[in-house]
Amino acid sequence: MHSPKPPRRKPGPTTAGADSGEKLDELLISSAICNGEDLGPFVRKTFGTGKPETLLHHLKLFARSKESEIEEVCKAHYQDFIHAVDDLKSLLSDVDSLKSSLSDSNSKLQSIAAPLLSSLDSLVEAQTVSRNVDLAIRAVTHCVRVMELVSRANQHLQSGSFYLALKCVDSIESDFLDKTQSSTLKRMLEKRIPQIRGFVERKVSKELGDWLVEIRVVSRNLGQLAIGEASAARQREEELRMKQKEAEEQSRLSLRDCVYALKEEEDDDEYESGLEGSDAFDLTPLYRAYHIHQTLSLEDRFKRYYFDNRELQLKSDSQVSSMTPFLESHQTFFAQIAGFFIVEDRVLRTGGGLISRQEVEFLWDLAVGNMCAVLEDQFSRMQTANHLLLIKDYVSLLGVSLRRYGYTVDALLEVLSKHRDKYHELLLSDCRKQMIEALAADKFEQMLMKKEYEYSMNVLSFQLQTSDIAPAFPYIAPFSTTVPDCCRIVRSFIEDSVSFMSHGGQLDFYDVVKKYLDRLLGEVLDEALLKLINTSVHGVSQAMQVAANMSVFERACDFFFRHAAQLSGVPLRMAERGRRHFPLTKSQNAAEDTLSGLLKNKIDGFMTLIENVNWTSDDVPQGGNEYMNELIIYLETLVSTAQQILPAKVLKRVLRDVLAHISERVVGTLCGDVVKRLSMAAIKGVDVDIQLLESFTEQLKPLLTDKEAKEMKTAFVEIRQLINLLLSSHPENFVNPVIRERSYNALDYRKVAAVSEKLRDPSDSIFGTFGTRGSRQNPKNKSLDTLIKRLKDVS
Repeated sequence: MHSPKPPRRKPGPTTAGADSGEKLDELLISSAICNGEDLGPFVRKTFGTGKPETLLHHLKLFARSKESEIEEVCKAHYQDFIHAVDDLKSLLSDVDSLKSSLSDSNSKLQSIAAPLLSSLDSLVEAQTVSRNVDLAIRAVTHCVRVMELVSRANQHLQSGSFYLALKCVDSIESDFLDKTQSSTLKRMLEKRIPQIRGFVERKVSKELGDWLVEIRVVSRNLGQLAIGEASAARQREEELRMKQKEAEEQSRLSLRDCVYALKEEEDDDEYESGLEGSDAFDLTPLYRAYHIHQTLSLEDRFKRYYFDNRELQLKSDSQVSSMTPFLESHQTFFAQIAGFFIVEDRVLRTGGGLISRQEVEFLWDLAVGNMCAVLEDQFSRMQTANHLLLIKDYVSLLGVSLRRYGYTVDALLEVLSKHRDKYHELLLSDCRKQMIEALAADKFEQMLMKKEYEYSMNVLSFQLQTSDIAPAFPYIAPFSTTVPDCCRIVRSFIEDSVSFMSHGGQLDFYDVVKKYLDRLLGEVLDEALLKLINTSVHGVSQAMQVAANMSVFERACDFFFRHAAQLSGVPLRMAERGRRHFPLTKSQNAAEDTLSGLLKNKIDGFMTLIENVNWTSDDVPQGGNEYMNELIIYLETLVSTAQQILPAKVLKRVLRDVLAHISERVVGTLCGDVVKRLSMAAIKGVDVDIQLLESFTEQLKPLLTDKEAKEMKTAFVEIRQLINLLLSSHPENFVNPVIRERSYNALDYRKVAAVSEKLRDPSDSIFGTFGTRGSRQNPKNKSLDTLIKRLKDVS
């Protein structure tokens, strides 16, 4: 029978003397223990405060309070426990057998399952590793793809392929950045992508800046090329026009004319496609920068930046430097502007909207206004016609070049037309200065031409050649550098005048050109040559060179008038019809007179040797007197030299003057005070001298016609007739008018009387050769006495 359940024991009172907080904790612990609540918080708190004694105390008290309850419960269930123990004892053997069976099964299971468990562990571990490896491979593959794009972007950056680099960066940002598991790599990419874009923008901006600097030089070269093409086209048109004029002159309107016309069209087509198809300038940096900014979504900002910079460049290009004369810088100035708008035309057509038509027109209006202001200012200051013409021609070529690209140039042409009247007022004065400079630089030496192009430039271009056969090189021309230099000045004058006149649209302007050409030749060149001859020619070689130059100028003047007619579009027959005399006659005569005068002075130097002649000698010099031999040597040398440069007619006139001068000097010597007495042997010696002169004249026959050879001998006819008279058997025949007119018409009776008086001497020293003293007088002496007597009667 179970005893009644004893009443539940309550926890006893806590130890007195603790403070109120400890008492509260003790009450809470007691209550928790009694109620079977979780003691974990109290245990942690107790051990945390380092005072576990209170808890242990309460636990011990609780354990003592439960011992009695356990005892009562055990008493109450004792019988049941005994029966249970007995039942358990009865089951002990079965349990032992079961235990042994389980132990055996467990051993077998352990022995069998141990490898399986090991394999299972390995499998689980392998699966874990596999999953980790898969994750790692995917992460690494992702990173590898990212790094490949990064490496490719770096390569593109290094090679300058910025667009491809930006595409790689965009791909990394859009496709890989969010999926990147590596936080380090992701942070790096997030930091570097904006930096790369900024670097690319700075890089292309720098390249654009370099291009903007470079394009100024390229524009200048491009403008020069375009203007040069326009100049070449104009020249081809002028050449074609001259060919057609020649054809019209010959009245041959045939297939040849058609060929000229077709060639003109082909040349025009070539010009149309010349700059269009050429790689004269590279816009790649500009278009790449534009494309990059489009990729960076900065297109509008780039357009504004480009237009502003180009406008600033145009304003800078439109300014004229005060440090450099405009004449030296005008080609660069206009070529720079021409190249600028050729570039802008290409950008407008191929830039994909980078610049608009309105913006280009705005820039062109700005440039035209600046150019017109510069031209007005510069033309008002110019005092040289050639300078004005050079600038006018270049501006007109600029207009032709840019008109082909659709730009209007009427305002520029109007400025040129305003200054037409000033041009011809300055042209002659400029040419006068050039003529003076060219003549002052003359060294009076024959011009040496080593190459064929020099011959073509200095001879053929002015039609100065005397033969159509090209000479061997090096070639020594008969003229000095003055001739081609002056010819170039005259030709330039003609071309400048025609160029200016033709620009105004006037069709018949040859008379105007011819009028100024006559003034240039008759006033400017002729006066300059006269001044040169009178002030700078001091030697025979110089005078001979100037005389040779004058003969060449005579041919050159024919070319000048033909050239002016051809450029003016006038048929040559009309130009020939209005031809005048040689406009340089004054200077030509002065050159020949100067040469003759200098040669006479040279002859006078040789004639001083005549004082060494023994006029009373009884021996006749077989080879002539010394002075005459020296003269003949000099004359032969002179002729051999003069033949190379002087025309035959000039050489003939000069030689005739020289020979006449020699004759006069010999006659003057015989008549002068130097010779007191004469022997017949001395007269015969002079005869030998005259024979030497005649022999020299005979040597000139290949250069002279028969008529000219006879005229050449008349140069020393006086001395020849005098010697013939003195050597004749009957000198008194001189007083016979008929004989005198036929044989001695060049003699002056006073000179004959003077020489005859010296030949006759009352002493036997002179006439001793005719007879001895006391002998009958020689008939010739008697005739000579008669002559002297009659001449005295006449005088």
